[in-house]
Amino acid sequence: MSNAVNFRKSWLLGLGALAVAGGAAAAWYGLAPHDPMAAGVAECRASQPTAERLKPLAKGEVAAVGVSHAPKPPPVIAFNGPEGQPMSLSDFKGKTILVNLWATWCVPCRQEMPALDKLQTELGGPDFQVVAINVDTRNREKPKAWLQENGIRNLAYHADPEGKLLQVLQKSGHVVGLPTTFVVDPSGCEIALLKGPAEWASPDAVAFMKAALNRP
Repeated sequence: MSNAVNFRKSWLLGLGALAVAGGAAAAWYGLAPHDPMAAGVAECRASQPTAERLKPLAKGEVAAVGVSHAPKPPPVIAFNGPEGQPMSLSDFKGKTILVNLWATWCVPCRQEMPALDKLQTELGGPDFQVVAINVDTRNREKPKAWLQENGIRNLAYHADPEGKLLQVLQKSGHVVGLPTTFVVDPSGCEIALLKGPAEWASPDAVAFMKAALNRP
């Protein structure tokens, strides 16, 4: 059985934990339909070739990744950067980013982190970054300590200890559980979304991200 299957089983079991952590109202935001906003879709029309290039590569360990049929700007979210400074996704415009939401109480999230760290090591550079955003709202030093204790050295620390980011992405339909990962291209358009875990250091995932970067 592949790692992807094992991860997704753990993720499904963890959905209840998110409902408890986010509260009953927030837990059902994911059922709300997402309005793609025609203006945003038009703005992202130039991203369509990248999405088409990715579609045949959503297979194997990344088979559950949904590649966008109509790329659009992601929801506007705010979080803290490595020095505690306010940040948003627009701060990364000009590079492709893989945005991952994780928490220390989420088992499949913890399982993913070493692979995301390896992906950053292999592909990270001026044109690509893994942006892992922690959403723990209690014991704010715990996530940093967990990363250090588990040898996660290559991921810059981003966090939303207030929990506001998670609520925005639940309302938009991006999040029904953790982990959640989405890919944003250099023009700031969302081209792929995964609701659940994946083996991000696998050959399938590396090939997928290389295609997003238009690298050989």
